[in-house]
Amino acid sequence: MQKSRVPPQSSVDTFAVQCNECFKWRTVATEEEFEEYRSKQSEDPFVCKKREGIECETPADIEYDSSRTWVMDKPNIPKTPKGFQRVIVLRKDYSKMDVQYITPDGTRIRATPGIITYLKEHHPEYSHVSPSDFCFASPKVMSDTVPDHVEKKSPVKKQKKST
Repeated sequence: MQKSRVPPQSSVDTFAVQCNECFKWRTVATEEEFEEYRSKQSEDPFVCKKREGIECETPADIEYDSSRTWVMDKPNIPKTPKGFQRVIVLRKDYSKMDVQYITPDGTRIRATPGIITYLKEHHPEYSHVSPSDFCFASPKVMSDTVPDHVEKKSPVKKQKKST
C-alpha cells in the first residue's frame, strides 16, 4: 500500500455496454452506471429497452472498431464500494491493464492482500465493506483495436529444460 500523491488517471474515457438482444453498443454516462450494469450482467443482462427512448432498432451509440482501443471487462465484477475508486490504467505497451483501488484517504492498493490489511488492521470503520467487494481482475485489451504504431509482443514460448 502506498499513499497516492497524485491519483492515477484511469485510461478509460468511454464506458459502453452491449445489448444482450441486438448486440449494439450503448454508451453509458458514468462509471457508476457502467458498474451497475456490469455487476448484474449474468442475472440481469443489459438490453436496449432499459434505457429510456432506446430500442434495438435505434442506431448504435458507438461502433466496435479500431478508431479507439477497446477493453472488455469481465461480467459480474462488484460495484466499487462507496468512497473508493477503481482505477484502470493501460500499460504503455498496450499488453494489459492494471487495476488498483484508491481508498477514501488516498491510499493506493494494487492487490487483495492490501485491501484485507487496509480494512481489518487500519480502518475498522469500514467493517461493512468486505474484501470480496473488490476485484483486481483486469479488463482484456482487444488486440485488434491496438494502434498500428504499437509494437505488439509476440507470445513467449517457454523452453523445456533438458536433463
